[in-house]
Amino acid sequence: MKISGIKYLANQGVENIWKNKMMAFATFCVLLISLLLVGIAGLFYINLNSMIKGLGSQNEVVVIMNVGTTEEQNSAAEAAINELPNIDKVTFISKEDALARQKANLPNAEKIFDEYIGSDASFMPDGFSVTVKDTDKISDTTAQISSLANIQSASASPQVAEFLRELRKVVSLIAGAVIIALAVVSMIIISNTTKASVFARREEIQIMKYVGATNAFIRMPFFVEGMVTGLFAGAGAYFITWAIYRSAYNMITEQGMLMNTFGVKSLIPFEDIRLPLALAYLIFGALIGALGSVISTRKHIDV
Repeated sequence: MKISGIKYLANQGVENIWKNKMMAFATFCVLLISLLLVGIAGLFYINLNSMIKGLGSQNEVVVIMNVGTTEEQNSAAEAAINELPNIDKVTFISKEDALARQKANLPNAEKIFDEYIGSDASFMPDGFSVTVKDTDKISDTTAQISSLANIQSASASPQVAEFLRELRKVVSLIAGAVIIALAVVSMIIISNTTKASVFARREEIQIMKYVGATNAFIRMPFFVEGMVTGLFAGAGAYFITWAIYRSAYNMITEQGMLMNTFGVKSLIPFEDIRLPLALAYLIFGALIGALGSVISTRKHIDV
């Protein structure tokens, strides 16, 4: 087909949107709602998964050095820990800090500390608080830290890591099932809507078929019409998602206690996902709209 012919058919597709405003608007609304449902469900999943990972990062490994280690030995141990593959952050805890924590954790024994120990923390060991990148490997990481020089012990809570690992699996399964179900329902609704749009112009299709128009010639305007409608629906879904996401993100992140307790600090800022989200909405909107329109013409082309 010549370029002029393709241009003509593309123009026809755009004109059809205006000529059939009500059906085009119905298709637009269905695509918009469907894209929103699937998109918001997907965003909820990736943020929930990020929050679980954020909670996992709080599951620290407590490292206790041998009593009386020097500053050089502590620095060497810190460097050796940082070289391990699963280490995210290493925070040094001096013996003075450790004593202050003990006093804070045992307020009823503060008098005993003050009378018999005072501020002398020489009997306390130095240590580190270590957070890991992957809590699934926290047991292996703890064992690796324990084997390093001048380290008395390294301990973590494997139960917490196991709970977070199982929670992530459950969330992934449920979210995957919900997203797939929403996608299937959306496709059914979109298919029925595009079928209704094509059915309203069945006589036009059949006349074109009788005068010798090829299937590709008939389908091209519908393809363009569905693609353009899908692009507009994708753009609309993106801006609605942007407004909802930004409002929810700002409202939640203002609650500092909520952020620290439930890992909300790990929520993904909209700026980090706006480009892939926009591309996903536009591409899937255009693709679903175009394919839905073309597939729905099959019944009326076969005359």
